[in-house]
Amino acid sequence: MDRTPKKTPLKLDDKQSERDTRELRIDKVGVRGLRFPIQVRDKARSVQNTIATIGMFVDLPKEFKGTHMSRFVEVLNAHGSSIHVENINEILHELQKKLNSATSHLEIEFPYFMSKKSPVSRRESLMDYTARFDAAACGEEIDFVLTVRANVTTLCPCSKAIAKYGAHNQRGEVTVAIRSRKIVWIEDLIATIERSGSSELYALLKRQDEKAVTERAYENPVFVEDLVRNVALRLNADARVSWYKVEAENFESIHNHNAYACIEKA
Repeated sequence: MDRTPKKTPLKLDDKQSERDTRELRIDKVGVRGLRFPIQVRDKARSVQNTIATIGMFVDLPKEFKGTHMSRFVEVLNAHGSSIHVENINEILHELQKKLNSATSHLEIEFPYFMSKKSPVSRRESLMDYTARFDAAACGEEIDFVLTVRANVTTLCPCSKAIAKYGAHNQRGEVTVAIRSRKIVWIEDLIATIERSGSSELYALLKRQDEKAVTERAYENPVFVEDLVRNVALRLNADARVSWYKVEAENFESIHNHNAYACIEKA
C-alpha cells in the first residue's frame, strides 16, 4: 500500500481578476506581434498561404486589474496550424466569450504575392504587396476593414514642364483602406492603385521593358495629389465600396522630404 503523502495542489494567485480601484475602463488590451500561418483568398489560385503578424485585443471593464494574455493565444491556436479568413468572425466572438468582454479586435497583416509579366518581354516574376484585415466585434455586430499597400512610379508634372532633359520621378507608396458591401478582392485594390500612378512597378524588367516603363511614366505625369484623386475616383465608381481612406506618400528623389496626400470618404 502506498503511504506516500499526497501533495496538495499549489494554489496560484489570479492577480488579473483582482479588483482595480482606479475606476478606469481600458478600450483595448491584448497581444500584438504574433506571427501565425494564414490562408487568404486568391483570385487566381483560390487560396494563398502566407504568414501574418497578428494583434488580438478586448476591452477591460474598470473593475478588473488585468486581462489573461494566454487566453488570446489559446483562442488563436484552437483553430489549428493556420487560420482562414472565414474564421475571423468566430475568433472575435470566442475572444469575447473567453475573456468576458463586450468588444474584441483583430489586426492581421501579411505579405501578399501576385505573379506579373513584364510589359514587353513578358517575363514572369512574383511581386509582393502588403495586405491587412482590421476586424472588430461589438456584441454581435462585426466591422471589417480591408487595407492594401502597393507602390507605383510617379513622375512630376512640374519637373516635366520646366526641365529640358527629363523629369524627376520616384516611388510612391499608396495605402487604401475600405469597407465594402460585398467582397472586394485584394487584387482589385492592387489594380486600382497601379492604374492610378505614372506607371506600375515590376520585380523583373529587361532593357526593352525598362524603356517601355520609363516612357509610360513620362507620358503620364502625376502629383501626389493626382495619385490620391485617381484612386478615389475609381473607388467612387465601385458600388461595392461604402467607405475608403486613400493615402499616398512620394519618396522624393530631389527633395530631402516626402510628399503626402490623403482623401477619406465620409
